[in-house]
Amino acid sequence: MPDYDLIAILGPTASGKTPFAAALADVLDTEIISADSRQIYRGMDLGTGKDLVDYTVNGKQIPYHLIDIADPGYKYNVFEYQRDFLTAYESIEQKGKLPVLCGGTGMYLEAVLKGYKLLPVPENPELRTQLADKSLEELTEMLKQYKSLHNTTDVDTTKRAIRAIEIEEYYAHTPVDERAFPKLNSLIIGVNIDRELRREKISRRLRQRLDEGMVDEVRRLIDSGIQPDDLIYYGLEYKYLTLYAIGKLTYEEMYKELETAIHQFAKRQMTWFRGMERRGFTIHWVDAGLPMEEKIAFVQAKLKEN
Repeated sequence: MPDYDLIAILGPTASGKTPFAAALADVLDTEIISADSRQIYRGMDLGTGKDLVDYTVNGKQIPYHLIDIADPGYKYNVFEYQRDFLTAYESIEQKGKLPVLCGGTGMYLEAVLKGYKLLPVPENPELRTQLADKSLEELTEMLKQYKSLHNTTDVDTTKRAIRAIEIEEYYAHTPVDERAFPKLNSLIIGVNIDRELRREKISRRLRQRLDEGMVDEVRRLIDSGIQPDDLIYYGLEYKYLTLYAIGKLTYEEMYKELETAIHQFAKRQMTWFRGMERRGFTIHWVDAGLPMEEKIAFVQAKLKEN
């Protein structure tokens, strides 16, 4: 039997990976580490799809890590994620449990599954000045020229794109010392959802979250003193809802553009996961439409394979 150190559940937005991971964690009596770049922020709940109710299974609260660990407005990064992942991972492992990693942020997933040795990257004012007048499309094309960790999956604002280029440039010209990061033997499970079903679920979930007060959530964040530009930086829901809240978009424009952006994001997530396979990761895909019992049985069978 393979001696796995970690189970990773990945998939695009609206694939049902969180309820799946929670049900699996319940059966295995273990804990979940989130791999979502937006759910780390406190108070950013509806806009990030932070469905904490999913972590309650059969009346039991499944312990989770790396959710609600940073204040909104802060620009958390993949280096910090790697560091915080290790802390959470070691705390679960010390209890004799097999940690479950769950999320859709490809860069976070790959950084810990492959054990990239990352360093904190300082700001580069000169580079930022050089890139300041470029469009998101131009910046995205520039990012595609780099061969390392970043791609365009989670980059849908110019600020995020410039930061991504800044990171790539730093690593291109800075020697990276060898740092201790465990080489984890991970069982990677991908949740594969039919494209049309995914689109239907995304649209339905967007309407539901708007009905639940997603616009009010953004207004509360702004009223609490967070600058609109800082919310726009987070992209997707926070980009378009903020533009609506400050009068830059009508409600209809916001809804249409946001819905399109989420569909495009899910497509980019799948492109990243397929890229992971090309980069040597073995992902065992399971159909999102299967009953929960069958999905859990699929993972249990993989854990037992020689």
